[in-house]
Amino acid sequence: MQHLDLTVIRQALAWAQQGQTLWLCTVLSTFGSSPREPGAWLVALRDGRHVGSLSGGCVEEDFLARLAAGAFQSPVQRVRYGDAGGDVDEEEGRLDGPGGSLPCGGILDVLVERLLPDEATLEHLAALEATLTGQRPQLRHVDLASGQMRLEDDSGLGERVLLPAGGDEPAPGEVQLRVGPVARLVLAGMSPVAEACAEFAVRLGFEVILCDPRPGMLAGVSLPGVERVDALPSSFIAAGDCHGATAIVALTHDPRIDDLAMIEAVRTEAFYIGVMGSQQTSAARAERLERSGGLSAAELARIQMPVGLRLGSKTPAEIALAVMADIVRVRRGRARADL
Repeated sequence: MQHLDLTVIRQALAWAQQGQTLWLCTVLSTFGSSPREPGAWLVALRDGRHVGSLSGGCVEEDFLARLAAGAFQSPVQRVRYGDAGGDVDEEEGRLDGPGGSLPCGGILDVLVERLLPDEATLEHLAALEATLTGQRPQLRHVDLASGQMRLEDDSGLGERVLLPAGGDEPAPGEVQLRVGPVARLVLAGMSPVAEACAEFAVRLGFEVILCDPRPGMLAGVSLPGVERVDALPSSFIAAGDCHGATAIVALTHDPRIDDLAMIEAVRTEAFYIGVMGSQQTSAARAERLERSGGLSAAELARIQMPVGLRLGSKTPAEIALAVMADIVRVRRGRARADL
């Protein structure tokens, strides 16, 4: 998801630098079946050129046809797809059911912003590009009346789209959209569980980095889309490559790798830190990290020990599922009690 986000924003910036007026579309909410999640982007020009996706095809076709016909002149509009029989109401900034029912049976709410190629747009798009390639997540504010945009620092955790009071109905105020660097998973050491985690994480859109210095551990391992680093995980983490959108997990059962990785991980801004082991093993590790590693109670509290949700997992794939589910939970800002 985030890799496509970066492609969209870079294309938007390039078109703005060429003096093109562009339309930036953001999925605000979905109801029922939908191939794209809230926060997904598409950027388009009136001549039909576009990058990104809102639905996988059916919505884009209708939107581009209306754009070519001269629609979407307002600085900002909310557009609903999937409500059959809706009417166009430009004054409300909303278009209900332009294409009737969607083939998937879902409903899609989209924010459409008309961006002029002025200095404010160029600065805003450049800031979005810097956010997606940097380490500091931002909260993007879009005023639903004027279309004015601004960014502020954010934790990066929680729902990607925050709607104003009124939910899916037009309401005064602003939409808040979370924008951040590509979600990263650092796997401290190779193991069957780490291998399964890597495969899950790639499918979930994470940038995955697998670190292991042990001779032969990464030989013959086929993990498409995974960066393999022949180095001690703690050294990689200490080098400063872990930002606020990073999850760090150690899954080897080797304290020489796992403990050192945890000591360095708590010194980063990683949003999730975890290490595999039973309750007894975790208690012993906590005592060891406090005594030998010098970790404080607050630092120990940041480490998920044992890692993952309690799903009764037994096999490496089941354990990996529990780990990745817990990482997604924290990234989405959900408490375990809410599950």
